[in-house]
Amino acid sequence: MRELVVISGKGGTGKTSIVGSFAALARRVVLADCDVDAADLHLLLDPQTVSRQKFSGGKRARIKSGHCTACGKCEELCRFDAICFDGPGNGRAERTFRVDPIACEGCGVCAWFCAEGAIEFAPADNGEWFVSETRCGPMVHARLGAGEENSGKLVNIVRTEARRIARQRGLETVLVDGSPGIGCPVIASITGANLVLVVTEPTLSGQHDLERVTQLTRHFGIRTLVCINKWDLNPQIADGIESRAREAGAEPAGRVRYDRTVTAAQIRGLSVVECQQDGCSADVRELWTRVRRTLEVGGGV
Repeated sequence: MRELVVISGKGGTGKTSIVGSFAALARRVVLADCDVDAADLHLLLDPQTVSRQKFSGGKRARIKSGHCTACGKCEELCRFDAICFDGPGNGRAERTFRVDPIACEGCGVCAWFCAEGAIEFAPADNGEWFVSETRCGPMVHARLGAGEENSGKLVNIVRTEARRIARQRGLETVLVDGSPGIGCPVIASITGANLVLVVTEPTLSGQHDLERVTQLTRHFGIRTLVCINKWDLNPQIADGIESRAREAGAEPAGRVRYDRTVTAAQIRGLSVVECQQDGCSADVRELWTRVRRTLEVGGGV
């Protein structure tokens, strides 16, 4: 089984658009949308949900108002100001304490020291993950709740399930839409992958963020290819990006020109390669050919 992860040093470079086109060209792959904080691959592939599971990335405290004696120990110990003295009365106290679920960091200190056993410390509901079918093959994707944490754990679940489905169906490739940046969800997206494709843009910020993300892939010893999207908007910076990529040990894999057809295709819920043969679609096809060949001959080090 081979695993290709497409990432970017910053958001908005066209990473997901490239993945959608790769999915349409490859067909027999398992798709994994690991950009769980802002998943949008489903907008291009119209997935039909087969199963859904709740995701719990940690625990959260809740005060059982009927058991609370309003002693204030929990408020005293909480370092996150998550304990509020505005809960309902219960016959023993006119007011009780409650936990602000947004401020609670799930450390469990309040539950540990509550002498009355009035604090429940249970798994939190942080989001959902799904197994779906698309016109390009099976897809595993997720939705993290607003402001929720532990996205790296959710990414790991999505990748693990995608690999399981690939083995079950005899599919040789897992195509991953990773997260932008260099944080925890990105690390969870690329660890153990065979090949990484970084999609960047011809801007100074794109160049800077590409350098950061190639440092990350180099740290994990993963072979890295680089694609410059909308390269013709600034050819000079595009040339400089490819030069710096080579110095960083990454390999330029192709360039994709700016094309308004991409937006028109997205409005229709399609990838650009499903809408035209020429223009940037031809660039993406050439890019996929290069990436596929690299993956087949052994993307790993």
